Amino acid sequence: MLTAALVVSDSLGRGFDRGVRAADLPDIIVRFDPAPRGRVARRVAALPDVAGFSLRQEATGVFIESGPHSSGSASVEIVGPGRRGYAIVGGRDLTGRPGQVLIERGLATSWGIPLGGTVELADLGAQRVVGFTQSPDDVSYPLAVPRLYLSRTALQARFGTQLDPRVNVAQIWLRDPRNLDEVLVQARATSYGLHGLRFVTRSGVRVLIDQAAGIVIDLLVALSVIALVSAVVMLAASARAEVQRRLRAIGVRRAVGAPRGHLAAAQGLEALLAAVPAATLGVVAGALATYSPTSRLLTLLNEPPPGTGLVGPLLAVWLAAIAIPVLAAAWPAWRAAGRPAVELLAGAELPRRRARASTWGPRAGLGLLGARLAGARRVRLVTTATALGMSCAFILLMLALASALSALETDPRALGKRYQLTAGLPSSEVAHIRQIPGVQAVAPRYEVRAVDSFSLHETIDVIAYPGDHTVFEAPALLSGTRISSPRQAEVGAGLADALGLVPGSTLAIELPSGTELRLRVSGIVGSFDHDGRVAYVPAAALLAADPSASEVLAIRVRPGADVAAVSAALGPVAAPASGAIARGVPLVDTLRSILRAVAIVDGLVCLYALLQTCALTVQERRRTIAVLQALGAAGPAIARLLAGAVLALVVPAAVLGVLLERLVLGPILAKLAAGYAALSLTAGAPEVGAVLGGLALASAAAVAWVAAQSTRGAVVKGLAA
Repeated sequence: MLTAALVVSDSLGRGFDRGVRAADLPDIIVRFDPAPRGRVARRVAALPDVAGFSLRQEATGVFIESGPHSSGSASVEIVGPGRRGYAIVGGRDLTGRPGQVLIERGLATSWGIPLGGTVELADLGAQRVVGFTQSPDDVSYPLAVPRLYLSRTALQARFGTQLDPRVNVAQIWLRDPRNLDEVLVQARATSYGLHGLRFVTRSGVRVLIDQAAGIVIDLLVALSVIALVSAVVMLAASARAEVQRRLRAIGVRRAVGAPRGHLAAAQGLEALLAAVPAATLGVVAGALATYSPTSRLLTLLNEPPPGTGLVGPLLAVWLAAIAIPVLAAAWPAWRAAGRPAVELLAGAELPRRRARASTWGPRAGLGLLGARLAGARRVRLVTTATALGMSCAFILLMLALASALSALETDPRALGKRYQLTAGLPSSEVAHIRQIPGVQAVAPRYEVRAVDSFSLHETIDVIAYPGDHTVFEAPALLSGTRISSPRQAEVGAGLADALGLVPGSTLAIELPSGTELRLRVSGIVGSFDHDGRVAYVPAAALLAADPSASEVLAIRVRPGADVAAVSAALGPVAAPASGAIARGVPLVDTLRSILRAVAIVDGLVCLYALLQTCALTVQERRRTIAVLQALGAAGPAIARLLAGAVLALVVPAAVLGVLLERLVLGPILAKLAAGYAALSLTAGAPEVGAVLGGLALASAAAVAWVAAQSTRGAVVKGLAA
């Protein structure tokens, strides 16, 4: 469990930084309308603090085909001399010979393209794949469009040399990244002659990557921390239970004069002999269970897996998994050795109490006796129940997260979107669409990508409607009020956190047109889109500053109406409103694989705790069980006895797990998600029912197994114990 937590948190938490180092990601990526290479080179070279730059041409909407797969929206980058900005993760780089192409690892995996395979490019024909790339400046296919790289030298050898080829992408590396803001200001001031400038920095790239799985990565890292705490508690409880099982042996050694330090060291050594193979097996099993699905997720995010970088952390986990039970065993042994030897020799028998008549009958009496036997070790019962309850809470949290993922993927309403369809039609068609049966409301929806005027690397999605936007999009209002005047805006919590905005602050954004738009923040909303870096503004204010803002019609269907029928009436221009990760089905599937792997590990730990409780009860109460067997009790009677002991553990653990998830863990992670969306990460009745059912099955399996094992020994041997 410790290893599963480490693999998930280390792989995802540091994946972007590994990708930046591996790909030598530039500090600034600039896109602009095609311009002569010489002119662009002079502008970039004039910037201060530039350590190096490279220029390339990017063609979008290219048709590519490989085997049964094809796409008409591929991005092809024509690479010239200079630093690359991508990492070769398979094969080799371009050599300048014609007929070679590089493709992203995600595209190769999705389409099954091997090294040496071919990809058909429009107007170029078949190109041989010589290498696979990864670059964390964007997510990989199928979360984004396919991306390929060609050599400018190879194209010039085939089609002829251009004296001053046109480029539309510049990659810039700085000597000191701390001068980033000053360089951006200077770049905008000296960019005369270049049009359509769009700047993306490393921090901006991180935002773009987070759009694919930002909240999910944050939540999985948080879940891993919870798993870590749960595993530590479980290891400590297991070690302490082993000491409790050895009280008689400790008493014998104390009676013959063994010192406390010797007994504590001996108990620690025994724990060490058990912990080393267990820790080794656990590290290997945990790594195998989670490394593969985590690596698949990293491939989708265009980030490299940790590889040998995990060796050091895994070694630390291995040492921790040994040290925790050793210390947990030595300390209770030290404490136990300080008690009188006679008390230790008495072992774990129940204290003598005045017998009371039972009114529950023999069947209930055995169950109550089992509960008393388990309750005699109060500290162990509380510790084990706490660890088991934390494991249950952890599983409930994962199930709640899986439900939230499904909602974000398939249900736009989870993000506050109230429209079901969009149509690529001008606003003049609004009146006509309102006449379609089933349409409740329709309005133009405008959206542009802008940047903050004071922090040019902070990108903002600006969304505008001509009227009340809450008719079509109503993300949860976290503070402040809705828009009530033409000079107000609502901003996402992610943007508010990044820029320090509160209701009443001034939002200054620079639009693609080059015009600055200043609005007063009326409220903060919880939005998942673009990691919460969104701003809802009045359409009149946006169009006055940028008349070229992209436009679609948002269509809200009446409750109970047939969305498919409305879509058919609109024709091919209609498209369904999508969830936050509508293109990310592989991403969601991979995340579910990770959740499933960690949940299985956690479930096995729960099963082990139940088996341990039953086995310890039998070990400590061999004489009691032997007396019952001598009186004619068979396997079912022993099972009822153990069932009582397990219920004494499972019932409080289940209650604790449900309360812990609903009152503590769920709200904490929902608060973490508030910057992205108003998500409910509190487990509902289906999740609680599934966990309780699994707990019941695990309890039944543990009772059946231990009961069968306990009835195999001779009764006389048990009476002599």
